[in-house]
Amino acid sequence: MDLFEEIVRLRRAGRRAALATIVHTNGSIPSYESSRMLVRDDGTIAGTVGGGCVEAEVWAAAKEVIQNEQPRKMTFNLNHEAAYDAGLICGGTLEIFVEPILPQPMLYLFGGGHVSTAVARVASQAGFAIGIVDDRESFANAERFPMASEIYSTYEDAFSKIQPNASTYLVIVTRGHKDDMRVLEWAIGTDARYIGMIGSKRKVISVYRALEKEGHALDKFERVHAPVGLEIGALSPEEIAVSIAAELISIRRNAENLPHKSVKLSEILSLHHD
Repeated sequence: MDLFEEIVRLRRAGRRAALATIVHTNGSIPSYESSRMLVRDDGTIAGTVGGGCVEAEVWAAAKEVIQNEQPRKMTFNLNHEAAYDAGLICGGTLEIFVEPILPQPMLYLFGGGHVSTAVARVASQAGFAIGIVDDRESFANAERFPMASEIYSTYEDAFSKIQPNASTYLVIVTRGHKDDMRVLEWAIGTDARYIGMIGSKRKVISVYRALEKEGHALDKFERVHAPVGLEIGALSPEEIAVSIAAELISIRRNAENLPHKSVKLSEILSLHHD
């Protein structure tokens, strides 16, 4: 198997992996410099870095690298140590670099207005692929969104063709409550890594409560970031775009303790008692 072709396949499928490469050797080892092993997100492997206990340790480290998205350098001394008796007694040393293989994050913007055009520009520069959904062709087009790799001019078409996964980010910035509810109802049933919706806290809570009346459990909204974006006092579309892009990056990089402004479940429940 060509490991690089497999990496391309995994990234296109929205999957993660880690690539372990022998970057330095000294003495006698059971492999050779530049040997590679690919560890997929489901734990399966392709290729080898020599087998035995070293490979088992590298596999375990690769799983952590996939989870943390941070590379690691590992050094092994194979000088007849008992720990490496499982087929790896060779009397040498080797260094292995383990790096994460991550799919390009895909951002779908539902709504093609001024905020969306600003978000698309900023997020694209930050490394996100862009998809646009709007039921107005004058808003959902390549001239307005030249960076977009996917454009949908009906919500039905988008819902049937978009298959969100752990690398998918959904931002709802439509022109009205009705479309917000429609998109959010679909979004909370997907495996998207991020779901965000623009609007005031009052609007967000009203949307949640309306969907609750239609049979959706309130706890489904706990993972929704609404109002969308980090709390930076943004007012203009461009400032709002920076706020949203910053939140997307914080989720992508697993950042913690940042000033998110999402409505909490407790806020919704408190209104039920008012």
